Amino acid sequence: MIRKVLAISLICCLIQLSNAQENDGVVAFDLPVRNSLTYNQYTINPTFSFVRQQHKYVSITNKREWVSFDDAPLTYLASYSGRFRENIGIGVGLFQQNYGVLTTFGGILNFAYNAQLNRDSNLTFGLNVSAYSSGVNDGKVVTNTPDPSLQNIPSNFLLSVSPGINYGMAFIDVGIAVNNAALYNFSTSELIKDDSQRGIQAHLMYTGYMYNNSFLDESKFTGLVKAEFKEDNTIISGTAMLTIPLGIWAQAGYNTFNGFHGGVGLNITKQISVEYNYEKATGDINSFGSSHELTLAYKFNNKERYSYSREDKVSSLFQSTKKKNTAKPVNEKAEANRRANALAKAEAEEQARLAAEGQAKAEVEEQARLAAESQAKAEAEEQARLAAEALAKAEAEEQLRLAAEAQAKAEVEEQARLAAEAQAKAEAEEQARLAAEAQAKAEAEEQARLAAEAQAKAEAEEQARLAAEAQAKAEAEEQARLAAEAQAKAEAEEQARLAAEAQAKAEAEEQARLAAEAQAKAEAEEQARLAAEAQAKAEAEEQARLAAKAEASENAIPEAQDELGKTMNTLVESTEDSKETQEALLIRLQEVVISKDKDLKDLKEENDLSEQGIYMEPKPFKSISAENKKLAAIQADLDAVIEARNKEIKRLEELYNQREESDTINLDEVSLFHRKKLKELKAEQEGAIKAKANLEIQLEEIKIATDFERKRRIKRAAYKNQEDRYAQDAATLKLIKDNTPISAETKTEDDFDFGEARSKKIQIVKNVANEENGYYVVLAVHSDVKKRDEFITNVVASGDKNINFFYDVNTSKYYIYQNKFDNIQSANNAVDSSNNKPYKSKMSIVKIEN
Repeated sequence: MIRKVLAISLICCLIQLSNAQENDGVVAFDLPVRNSLTYNQYTINPTFSFVRQQHKYVSITNKREWVSFDDAPLTYLASYSGRFRENIGIGVGLFQQNYGVLTTFGGILNFAYNAQLNRDSNLTFGLNVSAYSSGVNDGKVVTNTPDPSLQNIPSNFLLSVSPGINYGMAFIDVGIAVNNAALYNFSTSELIKDDSQRGIQAHLMYTGYMYNNSFLDESKFTGLVKAEFKEDNTIISGTAMLTIPLGIWAQAGYNTFNGFHGGVGLNITKQISVEYNYEKATGDINSFGSSHELTLAYKFNNKERYSYSREDKVSSLFQSTKKKNTAKPVNEKAEANRRANALAKAEAEEQARLAAEGQAKAEVEEQARLAAESQAKAEAEEQARLAAEALAKAEAEEQLRLAAEAQAKAEVEEQARLAAEAQAKAEAEEQARLAAEAQAKAEAEEQARLAAEAQAKAEAEEQARLAAEAQAKAEAEEQARLAAEAQAKAEAEEQARLAAEAQAKAEAEEQARLAAEAQAKAEAEEQARLAAEAQAKAEAEEQARLAAKAEASENAIPEAQDELGKTMNTLVESTEDSKETQEALLIRLQEVVISKDKDLKDLKEENDLSEQGIYMEPKPFKSISAENKKLAAIQADLDAVIEARNKEIKRLEELYNQREESDTINLDEVSLFHRKKLKELKAEQEGAIKAKANLEIQLEEIKIATDFERKRRIKRAAYKNQEDRYAQDAATLKLIKDNTPISAETKTEDDFDFGEARSKKIQIVKNVANEENGYYVVLAVHSDVKKRDEFITNVVASGDKNINFFYDVNTSKYYIYQNKFDNIQSANNAVDSSNNKPYKSKMSIVKIEN
């Protein structure tokens, strides 16, 4: 009978764990405290000792599973866990688990480290290391005779390692953990391979707050969904919890293996709390009965303020009844913080209202300015000034009459005030008139400068075009002469080709004329746009200057007498310096966006005209890699400045909070200034980050559109022109090989112009006509035909006629090569085994992919 009971207990143990090996008594690590979202969360995922944690806890948990059986699984866990630093979470626990006659006893050590990526996101790394012993509990064995089946089960000491990672955002956390990634048995000195509890666990957690006027105001809602992927089983679970500021919380959920669960918790005092969880099995294990879990916890008060995860305001069943003393209690401080937040919200709304009024006023002033410019501006301003003075005078007289009836003293004060207002208004109108004259003069000078630049640019382009035509003509005549000396037939073919080129040249000149007219029209439109932008920029700069002058007067830093105040003033000055650098980098980034957008428009215009049969002169070549390096440098500098400025603002906020908490310093002018300054700095940073993000989005859109237009240009490249170029290049190569004698002098490396500098990496060139796919060993790269022919001539003169080249229409470059291979290994061998010929000193590999 006793052996039957023991057998049933062992079967229960195996069903519950599915992780004990048959004969060696090894039990995989698996703590069943899986349902609470308040305590022992580091057992769910190693990162949860930090993620969304606010305090440090000491807790004692007891869980009894499947109470329908005698000697049902029983677990005890004592833990100390929570936030220990701004970016560190730690958990330490001792546990014991009884499964019939089997028992485990050991400890678990947890460490989590958080890396903040930006303002609203962070990355947390965590690790659980568990050490425990497992075996038969002799105290549970009641038998009159020794049982060999139990005596053969040895005790084991094991070590389990479980890593995890979590990515946190404002309200969402996603992560993954590897449960029992490694399980090592010290008793047998081997790594356990068959561990049914080993698996990958993924989770998605949401944490949010409710704001209303009921007792649920500032309640916290937490939802957690997990998926555990084991070798022979997949378990999906979900839990939702609501925490009310009264100090009560409730949670409920479902697990596809363990069934439904629910629980409630209560803060007995500010530090002491209790939680109960109930679990009801379903499905195949329904007959095992329910499970009960009870936790008693003690919370330590925070002595530090953490930036990540705010501290919730919660109450308790029993409140302190001590009389208020000179030290402020915690709840009063929380109330003060709440009032400060409300005041900050009201100030933000007031600033938004003032900003809206300022914007509306600016729009009205802009409309008035445009109306005044459409008419006789000087006459309208003069009439408005006279009318304003007359109205002001009438109002002043009426007010003086009423004030005289009331009191003589009030009359004198009112007259002085009205006189000051009239003088200020007259001065403002005079300044506006002078500013308008200066702006008109500046606009005229800017238009003259732009016109001069446009004319100079057009003349330079015309000279470059004429020079290019002259060079092309000279090269054609030279090639014709060589062809005539080599073969009469080639001369006839060359003459026919020249005739065709003449006809094509006439057509090209007509197309160039049409393109020039289109380009002139586009340049005129661009000049008009630039003039409008310059005018808008000048107006914006003048408004910014006046606003800056007013702001400088308003935002003058008050003199501080204490060290904290002086340090804060120094930090404010530093943030102003970094603001200028940040704004300059944003302007440079915007200029890059404008430049790339103009290049895109030019390319699209060229493609559109090409589809209509109108061909434009190609734009000067721009190095895309150089532009990208410049852009990357600007973005890197901007990221560094934004990060440094965020740290300065954060440091200023910490000093402000520290000074505000000081009992010796009241809310003086320094504190008021820095409170306002903090809001302004945060708003500026949010605007800068948003502006940077918008510019980067524009860059990505321009990049996608530019790639499309480049592919479009490549596809529309005239097939006949490519074939003519190929035939001409082949004839030139043959002439050089047939007519170049071997030089009597030995050539050195200085005699060879290798053209464009190349790296050791393999370069990929796509869509090369008349060439096969493969790996080409390239000697030199040239954009100029004359330099290409000079390099080939020197190679042939050195006694080597095994030379060829291909043309890349995408970059307008000639790649001069000797050998072509079908695989990279052969090409590398050819480069490594190259002899000491001077023209082979800068060999590289280019892969053609058609």
